[in-house]
Amino acid sequence: MSTEALEKMLAKGMDNALLRFGLGKGYLDAGEFARAAEHLQRCMQFDPQYSAAWKLLGQALSKHGAIDEARAAWGQGLQMAQQKGDKQAGKEISVFLKRLDKPPRQAKT
Repeated sequence: MSTEALEKMLAKGMDNALLRFGLGKGYLDAGEFARAAEHLQRCMQFDPQYSAAWKLLGQALSKHGAIDEARAAWGQGLQMAQQKGDKQAGKEISVFLKRLDKPPRQAKT
């Protein structure tokens, strides 16, 4: 479903974790990282244990340049994934966190 269709549903008063997740993913895919983060943060207010949403929130924040916030989101997401037994999301979040800790690669001259 397009972000336009989801925005129309939101405007009609439908607001829940799944709708906000869809909007967050749509805006993330479109490169609108600040809007994605906004919707994913609202998703967390509905369901703080939504580990897949924490993963996407970290991605949106990271791509927006908010590295410390991304690290915090992924840390929270990893904790939620472990509590819920969501091994796949936990693995993916762990990879993102490890990438943050790697030093930037130097260009060869």
